[in-house]
Amino acid sequence: MPFFTDQLNRTIEVNVLPGRIISLVPSQTELLAALGLDHAVAGITKFCVHPEQWFRSKTRIGGTKNIRMEMIDQLQPDLILANKEENVREQVEALARHYPVWVSDVNTLPQALNMIQAVGALTGTDARAAEIIHTATQAFQSLQQPGNALRTAYLIWKDPWMTVGGDTFIHDMLNRCGLHNLFGNTTRYPAITIEQLQQSRCELLLLSSEPYPFKQQHADALQQLLPDTKILLVNGEYFSWYGSRLQQAPLYFSSLLHNLL
Repeated sequence: MPFFTDQLNRTIEVNVLPGRIISLVPSQTELLAALGLDHAVAGITKFCVHPEQWFRSKTRIGGTKNIRMEMIDQLQPDLILANKEENVREQVEALARHYPVWVSDVNTLPQALNMIQAVGALTGTDARAAEIIHTATQAFQSLQQPGNALRTAYLIWKDPWMTVGGDTFIHDMLNRCGLHNLFGNTTRYPAITIEQLQQSRCELLLLSSEPYPFKQQHADALQQLLPDTKILLVNGEYFSWYGSRLQQAPLYFSSLLHNLL
């Protein structure tokens, strides 16, 4: 029987090539599309907005943290893709009692590439997965970093203000851009204050488009409080989505870094 080990070191058994896949992770849903698995994906979450056609046509089984179990039972999947951080442990464990559930745990680029390779193996799309990995790897190797590491903070939320710690995927992306995460000595997503940003001599403040949808009005208000800080709105998908989008992320980062010169 074919057995597969996920990124939590759990072993699952997948007896057939999956023909009814449910993805509980937006970035992995986009990866399934890039792997050419339109015919095999039966369900996605309401946050799986890429590809747009899937968002309109595929069955949505709730949110990443409030999965509708009865809808999953109706779809009878032979593979479910989940994530340690994005999904609720108790819900994933409940699903795993009835279905093969492969759980990713991605905090670095190498872990993301490992996930892509594993999903390719799970779905019989090894060759296409290898192409995605090669393209992403080459793109990141070509990414030119600035000469000096700007003292940077990356905000994902307001009320309270929240940033990213050193054990997150976003931190790894900031590091690959040659930016110094001022809160890299913290873990996960700590709440911070404007006073901390002022005292840290923050040179660059990045306002993400997700999960909080920062707009220009927020940048303008923060600029009044941080007059010596360069503040930019950024597309959070390129910093936090760890599937096939990694192929395009370095080009986006290059454009962003060019604007800092």
